[in-house]
Amino acid sequence: MNLPARHRALVVAGLALAGLLAGGVPAATAEPAAADTAAAVPAALAAPDIPVANVKQHLADLQSIANANGGNRAHGRSGYRASIDFVKAKLDAAGYTTTLQQFTYNGTTGYNLIADRPGGDPDQVIMAGAHLDSVTAGPGINDNGSGSAAILETALAVARTGYQPAKHLRFGWWGAEELGLVGSKYYVNNLPSTERAKLKGYLNFDMIASPNPGYFVYDDDPTIEKTFKDYFAGLGIPTEIETEGDGRSDHAPFKNAGIPVGGLFSGADYTKTSAQAQKWGGTAGQAFDRCYHSSCDTTANINDTALDRNSDAIAHAIWTLTSGTTTPPTGKVFENTTDVSIPDNGAAVTSAVNVTGITGNAPSNLAVGVDIVHTWRGDLVVDLVAPDGTVYNLKPFSSSDSADNVQTTYTVDASAESANGTWTLRVQDRATYDTGYINGFKLTFP
Repeated sequence: MNLPARHRALVVAGLALAGLLAGGVPAATAEPAAADTAAAVPAALAAPDIPVANVKQHLADLQSIANANGGNRAHGRSGYRASIDFVKAKLDAAGYTTTLQQFTYNGTTGYNLIADRPGGDPDQVIMAGAHLDSVTAGPGINDNGSGSAAILETALAVARTGYQPAKHLRFGWWGAEELGLVGSKYYVNNLPSTERAKLKGYLNFDMIASPNPGYFVYDDDPTIEKTFKDYFAGLGIPTEIETEGDGRSDHAPFKNAGIPVGGLFSGADYTKTSAQAQKWGGTAGQAFDRCYHSSCDTTANINDTALDRNSDAIAHAIWTLTSGTTTPPTGKVFENTTDVSIPDNGAAVTSAVNVTGITGNAPSNLAVGVDIVHTWRGDLVVDLVAPDGTVYNLKPFSSSDSADNVQTTYTVDASAESANGTWTLRVQDRATYDTGYINGFKLTFP
């Protein structure tokens, strides 16, 4: 990553239990949670598990390349070209159409590798990318062998499973990122405007296996962000918005060109806080990656659990965003996807949507979609506040409800309310020790 120097592992079937949260609440009833609906999707569309052993083997191969080439894989050095050749050979053998894009920086030749999966709608392209270069100080196994190896194995899984995405799928490995996003800038700047318009999303993966990891999601395109957050919520793993590398990795040129972007990150040289250690494990007061941009960024500098989880999340996003099977919600939807932190045992916080263009009163079956990530949902009181101030309780406090998250759709009889105006989701944590945030809130008018 081009930055200035400076567990719970439970697979939660509890998303389905979220539908029980409305029990005993007369003003609202809960419909099946998103996880219940997802269970009806044909299994063929589900992403496969990405074998972490395969990803680690790619990292071992990149380490061997660095060892044989002066200890690094930096732009303009033999180790970088050998890394490109290694990845390209894997993709060629798997049936990808590969292109080696050449550029010059600081008087030396650099390379981007682009791999296209044959098929899919050529006017709707989803692209995943990672920078393949290291700094000159070391082999760059976490930064960024981890992202490069994970998308390589995901690309190989696409071929291995015979997955045929509805959208066109493309992967990219960037050169000279450590010198200022040079390779990705070159790629975007040389895309004709007609080709830029076909790119419906770019997913970036830079440092996804830090040894003292966090779970950070890019706060850019709402659909891509939600895809990743929903995946981790399903594992019972809270996430945070990625801020340390914002604008300093290869998503930036795409974002600046108006292309929707998203991605994952496990932390660089920022220090893990006590609250983050409580959520994710690891060591508070220590950098996420103490070997960032150093010679010790070797295969010993990898957290296998983070590598495994993030690799599977990448595959989930690729399958989800390229399948073309998403059914748009019926009715008119008003949504707020801005994250709102919920203070532990603190004041109530809100997320609001402004409803316009609806004739008359709200319906008797107003659908209230609630997506709250929290480590003990029983602590929470959740209300819907109508434009005139009327309060509809969606979920009461319950000291015995120890499961994670509130992710469900409630149905409210709001027929006495004017439809148009500002509707507010109000959430208060009324007990200590657990944390979370509002991930999203939406109203659907039939």
